[in-house]
Amino acid sequence: MGGENVQIEKSNNNSSSSSSSSSSPAASGPPPTCFSHFWSSALRAKTLIAPSVRTNDGEGLLRRLGLFELVLIGVGASVGAGIFVVTGTVARDAGPGVTISFLLAGAASALNALCYAELASRFPAVVGGAYLYAYTAFNELTAFLVFAQLMLDYHIGAASIARSLASYVVSILELFPFFKENIPSWIGHGGEEFLGGTLSINILAPILLALLTIVLCWGVGESSVLNSCMTVVKVIIVVVVIFAGAFEVDVSNWSPFAPNGFKEILTGATVVFFAYVGFDAVANSAEESKKPQRDLPIGILGSLLICAALYVGVSLVITGMVPYKFLDEDAPLSDAFASRGLKYVSVLISFGAVAGLTTTLLVGLYVQSRLYLGLGRDGLLPSIFAKVHPKRHTPVHSQVWVGIVAGILAGLFNVRVLSHILSVGTLTGYSVVSACVIALRWKDRTSRSDSSRLTSAWRQGVICLIIIACCGFGAGLFYRINASYILLIVAVVIAVLASAMLCLRHGYSDPPGFSCPGVPLLPAVSIFFNLFLFAQLHYEAWWRFVILSFISIGLYAFYGQYHADPSSDTIVYHRVAVAEAQ
Repeated sequence: MGGENVQIEKSNNNSSSSSSSSSSPAASGPPPTCFSHFWSSALRAKTLIAPSVRTNDGEGLLRRLGLFELVLIGVGASVGAGIFVVTGTVARDAGPGVTISFLLAGAASALNALCYAELASRFPAVVGGAYLYAYTAFNELTAFLVFAQLMLDYHIGAASIARSLASYVVSILELFPFFKENIPSWIGHGGEEFLGGTLSINILAPILLALLTIVLCWGVGESSVLNSCMTVVKVIIVVVVIFAGAFEVDVSNWSPFAPNGFKEILTGATVVFFAYVGFDAVANSAEESKKPQRDLPIGILGSLLICAALYVGVSLVITGMVPYKFLDEDAPLSDAFASRGLKYVSVLISFGAVAGLTTTLLVGLYVQSRLYLGLGRDGLLPSIFAKVHPKRHTPVHSQVWVGIVAGILAGLFNVRVLSHILSVGTLTGYSVVSACVIALRWKDRTSRSDSSRLTSAWRQGVICLIIIACCGFGAGLFYRINASYILLIVAVVIAVLASAMLCLRHGYSDPPGFSCPGVPLLPAVSIFFNLFLFAQLHYEAWWRFVILSFISIGLYAFYGQYHADPSSDTIVYHRVAVAEAQ
């Protein structure tokens, strides 16, 4: 793999016969209308072809990330300050059963992780993640919509995390008498509000974002070292907290284990599910991985298992130290240790929160720049986003743009009020990735079939996937409004029938590299559960999904469809020499 370049061919999702006839002179007719041009452009898709060996051009991304770094990227993106807060928040409703909530959420995340692992091994040398998978399995417009939903999550999330990081940094500084109560709010604590709270000035958050952006622009090796160090520190602190708390556990606090019933445990699972997001960052590191086909699946699943173990450990400790009814809302873990006279652990938790937020922010900024790089290469965004620094081998322009957007949001606006519209992009991306596994498995086997059967089977498959998604959302909505269980059962039954259609009407081949088990049933269950969770989000999140989708279609109609380059046969991605890759 060390000296290879994966080529990706852009093509229309049409049969070869229709493509050849439309390109011949005899097929010339009236010029296409705006709508027909938009539609034909929107249906363009990428097709993977066999890799070939090329000479390096010196202006690509370098393979510098090994398995250990990939695992730490996944852990760094997932485990933030929330591990010290969300566990106690959910435990107030679910009781000690919050442990089961984390296990259920981990199992659901594992379904998505298995799908990501397969696709990450099938696209061993290309940035783009969920966007690229959707571009290959479905079409150009679907890929652009996925990118837009993901990117809004990343932008708002990065700004919100930067503000939280600034607040924790100030809290640590105030441990010293010189700084105590002498740092104004506009520097880092919350922010100085103007215009009725519309503007909220925070100076430290943009400074922290600028520093991390500089590290990321400097090189993936340097940023990986920082992420690895901070993640190791964070994990060590969490482990110390777990072991220190284990000696203070009173097992009588675990009874009753589920005081409010299983429904609260299930509701808690929908909340803590988002504590596992981040393994998709490993998939976006494909082009900088030394051995992507081997390391990416292990990195994705390994980081997920580590996160699950940490979350379960913290849940058991916190609910064993203090009765769940008396857990503090804002800082449950710190308050639990303080009540046991272990105030030094509270200080340790603050340092752990800084390390956790730093790695989460660093990886988030890293992933955003790689997504912009992918769209810049494909022509869906201006070509400046596709430029890679010839010496640093990093997408400097994309990285700086990401830092500027996050800096403006974090420095001028109270983005925390927008946190309830987050996770839309994550669930959208996860659902599309699961659907991509099914579509690509089917396409591999039936691409040699006759074109009319191909078109018919393709449409049937897409319809089945849409039915499963709608049933998942419907079941979640019925659960949310406490509707009759009959309606929920009907939604589940319809989804099962659609999944059966996928099994009976299509053939599935085993892909090269890592193979997700249970296709198409496992990805179908993943889609169903992701949309079930989507229905649990705030109503504003639903509106955000619809509005952003329309805006994205407009942007694609005015720019993307004209600047994407479907006539380009090959995109070459840089590789380092074999000796360096190993």
